[in-house]
Amino acid sequence: MSDDNLAWLSRWYLAQCDSDWELSYGVKIDTIDNPGWSLKIDLADTQMQGRAFERAEHGEPSGDLEEWQRTGSWWVARLEGDTFAVACGPLDLLAAIGVFRQWVEASG
Repeated sequence: MSDDNLAWLSRWYLAQCDSDWELSYGVKIDTIDNPGWSLKIDLADTQMQGRAFERAEHGEPSGDLEEWQRTGSWWVARLEGDTFAVACGPLDLLAAIGVFRQWVEASG
């Protein structure tokens, strides 16, 4: 698997665009106050809609930046209805995208 998960996500997003899907759905990346990132990917009207995903976790989030720097990375991935959602540490955004990528490629 390529290390460039962001480029892969860009291609996945483009493959969903059909002059309709992108008007209602998409990919949202935001920051959270742990600190870290939130990644939400709409699955409605994609090949992934309705596919099972078991919640997955790595590490433990912390509200304390110094504690996070000592304990390392973390992410939590789950389905929220028709949305793939990941919350992760400040340096784990590419790993979070990788969790989605692995699920999509395994479902292929």
